[in-house]
Amino acid sequence: MAANILRSDHAVQMSVFVIRAFVRMREQVAANTAILKRLAEIDQSLLEHDTALRDVYRKLLPLLEPPPDPPSRRIGFIKDDD
Repeated sequence: MAANILRSDHAVQMSVFVIRAFVRMREQVAANTAILKRLAEIDQSLLEHDTALRDVYRKLLPLLEPPPDPPSRRIGFIKDDD
């Protein structure tokens, strides 16, 4: 706007500088939006992998416990009830 009013070379240069600054700012906002979108996708995939790993851990947990002691045989005479 200053270039239209002042009609000087310096005013035109400043007007172009301001326009370029806004264009660069718009590009950076667009880049930030793309980065935020990608981060959201990564976060979602990490949540899915976390859930899958928890399921695997829960299924493997019983295998990590020591086996139960086998039942011992009773000593002595065992009478059949036939």
